[in-house]
Amino acid sequence: MSPSLILALTTEANPETAEALARVLLERRLAACVALRPQRALYWWQGQIEDSAEVELLIKTTREQQQALEAAVHEHHSYETPEWIVWSAEASPGYGAWAQAACSPS
Repeated sequence: MSPSLILALTTEANPETAEALARVLLERRLAACVALRPQRALYWWQGQIEDSAEVELLIKTTREQQQALEAAVHEHHSYETPEWIVWSAEASPGYGAWAQAACSPS
């Protein structure tokens, strides 16, 4: 069976805050990898449609880190209400083993 991981999705306002958040998560070993991707977002906020540039963070981690990861994201996020979406993922044996090791204290 493939190792079970989770993918978590959030966004930040700009590349600097996105990278700062990613580094906190990696330094705490709450994530094995954080992919950053600039994007344009249209969304409802406080009764009107907003249009803004953001950076998407796709966070790859283990199921065991989910609660600590969510707490850290909410603690360090620049948004009042950060996007937080999580889903399960199956990884290849090699990638899963690497992710498990990356999220374990050394």
